[in-house]
Amino acid sequence: MFFKSKATVSVLYWKSSNMSHRKFEQPRHGNLGYLPRKRCRHVRGRIRSFPVDDASQQPHLTAFMAYKAGMTHIVRDLDRAGSKMHKKEVCEPVTILDCPEMVVVGIVGYKPTARGLRAVSTLWAQKLSDGMLRRYYRTWYAAKKKAFTKHTATFEAKKEDRETLYNRIVKNATVLRVIAHTQPSKLKLGQKKAHVCEIQVNGGSMADKMKFAQGLLEQQVSVDQVFKTSERLDAIAVTKGHGVEGVTHRWGVSRLPRKSHRGLRKVACIGAWHPSRVAYTVARAGQNGFHHRTELNKKIFKIGDAATKGKGNATTAMDITEKDITPLGGFPHYGVVNNQYIMIKGSLPGPVKRVITLRRPIAPQTSRAAQEEVSLKFIDTSSKQGHGHFQTQAERAKFMGPRKKDLQASQ
Repeated sequence: MFFKSKATVSVLYWKSSNMSHRKFEQPRHGNLGYLPRKRCRHVRGRIRSFPVDDASQQPHLTAFMAYKAGMTHIVRDLDRAGSKMHKKEVCEPVTILDCPEMVVVGIVGYKPTARGLRAVSTLWAQKLSDGMLRRYYRTWYAAKKKAFTKHTATFEAKKEDRETLYNRIVKNATVLRVIAHTQPSKLKLGQKKAHVCEIQVNGGSMADKMKFAQGLLEQQVSVDQVFKTSERLDAIAVTKGHGVEGVTHRWGVSRLPRKSHRGLRKVACIGAWHPSRVAYTVARAGQNGFHHRTELNKKIFKIGDAATKGKGNATTAMDITEKDITPLGGFPHYGVVNNQYIMIKGSLPGPVKRVITLRRPIAPQTSRAAQEEVSLKFIDTSSKQGHGHFQTQAERAKFMGPRKKDLQASQ
């Protein structure tokens, strides 16, 4: 006969009372917070909420649209007191976004109602570019191109009407947004149709907002007018599409044993006999990727000048070599970055050439990491098409020596 001592019983009771739960030991595969996992209806990331307005600040824009060029890595000294890596070198991945200037073409005011915001009135600029007008047509070459022609022809004659709309917005609206579009003509996207979005104007009174917005009409807005280095932002984009996928890749469920009948990359039991239907929580095959996603609190490492200025926009205080941000051979599947660029820590949703909507952070930035000042020591510009060894063409030519085509050109 086996007798348990009091000590043994107490240990067994302690273990049973501190047992975990199955949802912690074996959590479900896949997050149900992103249902339904279906294709997004639009390619552009939509801003569904803007930062809270603060009348004590100066009027400013709260968003910008850029295009994903690719990734590289940087080296910097971490300035984060309390961290084990404080004052030490860290190597971090960064994403480069090509940021051609946006053009403001309209102003729209909103007032709150019981069913949400309602537009009070809209003011348009006199001239709209072809990139903007293409957004109104499916087939530009076959269209009559009549959009805004009457508006442009009668613009001067309707000056009093515009002043009436202006005063109506100042009197009745509580939210002011500008209508702005990108300039794909400054990139090599294979696309001429501009991406258009509304950007909220925060800060100051409504009269100050209107004066600020009217001064931006038909003007170009650069990314450094919206964001600053060492700040944070929110990135909104549509992820890379992967088409129809099975449950193993789409939800991350485990494969069945090797000898399973009729396949093993499946869910073995999709539910009980009754209720006689499949629950929405069960992993099923279907669309994977091309979903609308928002990533919060992305750190801005650098806002670089355009490469056309010829100063070397990837030069740092420690690495004084004059070089541009474009790596040797160009960014894979993108090419050369000639416009202003913004460097974001980590990765961003979507493939290269995808439009990324950048928004000022919607959450308060009070943490030590958020307030850290970034100082870069080195930006990698080696080739991304292999094991890049050289940072510039001059460095490569010095190491490799004169090539045959160089000798032929000199002769």
